Amino acid sequence: MSQPQLTYFPFARPPARCNAPQVEPIPCHDAVDLTKGGPVAHIRLNGQHYALRITRQGKLILTK
Repeated sequence: MSQPQLTYFPFARPPARCNAPQVEPIPCHDAVDLTKGGPVAHIRLNGQHYALRITRQGKLILTK
C-alpha cells in the first residue's frame, strides 16, 4: 500500500518507527496517518469526542 500524497503538510515524513524498548508494546501512530493527510482527525473516548489537529507549524493540538 503506497503512502497518500500530502499536499497540506510539506513537513510530513514517512511514518516514524517507535524503537524505544518497552516491557509491553505501546501502540505508536503517525499523526498524518490518523488525519489521512488532512489537518484534523476525530477521536472518541468513553463517549466523548475530541479533535486532533496538526498546525501549519507541525504541532499537535487535542481539543474537546
